[in-house]
Amino acid sequence: MAEGFGLWANPSSPHAEGRKAKAALEDARERIKAALGWSGELIFTSGASEALWIALNRSKATRRIVSAVEHDAVFRAAPDAEVVAIDPDADLEGDLDFTRLRELLSASGRSLLAVQHVNSETGFDHYWSKRPGHRALTDETGALLLADCSQSAGKYPLPDADMIVVSAHKFGGPIGIGALLVRDFNLLEPAGGHERGYRQGTENLPGAMSMATAIALGGVERWPTSFEQRDEFRRRLEVNGTIISPGGWSDWIIAVAHPTISAQALLIRLDAMGFAVSAGSACSSGTLKKSRVLDAFGVPDDVAARTIRVSLGWNTTAEELDRFAAAWASLV
Repeated sequence: MAEGFGLWANPSSPHAEGRKAKAALEDARERIKAALGWSGELIFTSGASEALWIALNRSKATRRIVSAVEHDAVFRAAPDAEVVAIDPDADLEGDLDFTRLRELLSASGRSLLAVQHVNSETGFDHYWSKRPGHRALTDETGALLLADCSQSAGKYPLPDADMIVVSAHKFGGPIGIGALLVRDFNLLEPAGGHERGYRQGTENLPGAMSMATAIALGGVERWPTSFEQRDEFRRRLEVNGTIISPGGWSDWIIAVAHPTISAQALLIRLDAMGFAVSAGSACSSGTLKKSRVLDAFGVPDDVAARTIRVSLGWNTTAEELDRFAAAWASLV
């Protein structure tokens, strides 16, 4: 990032300094695509929320369909979207109602389907099931598939989708930078401005350069904890609580309910013990309302009121997992 500030100039300017900045920006773009294994286009944004807005509002689709457990940014960007609920009778607990989804996708007009990769509150992996799912349905009906990979990029391989959202700070990069990956620019209506005319606002060169470095040097396989250690941590929490994450789950986001203590009281107690956790999504954890996501997953009100979200990151150590597991046990 410091290097980016040192050579910063407007990458759209035709003078020598601008051309130098443009070359650095394009180098960062290609490095991110290579690290993620993406062969399509990449539009730099201010983060995941803006990337979602562009995808949901400028894609060449006449209808928007979203899962009931998407991030709030999806519902803010597409308040009139048609919503697909979680199927309580699905073979994979927590999966979508594919019968209803097929009906919506088969209706007239081209659709854009938004289904996140990993849920930000429960860690549920919507692309974990091996049976034909979202991609098969969108291919069958000619719909576009948008995958919010904010919680999975740099940890899981990207799913097969037409558009993908990533956020730099989720894999150790800086805040204020993200990207919309697009299979082909023809899927979007241009709006003029920067980023080939698909995003307004001067590009954040220092952010893009540090985002590229973070994704190249990161990856879950480089974390100071192994899958086995994170799995054991999950099991230790479950001994003294109820794990909410249904079906297929990631190992770095855990929703766990305490037997008796409310989520707000847990936040206060754990904060005093030196641990930073959330109740629901971090974007709305200051509210006392029941999490919309937990409600959509069918979590009973009394359980949701005692549920916190524990997130592990690229710098979380095995010693910290041990200390948290011990602290959690001491509260039971």
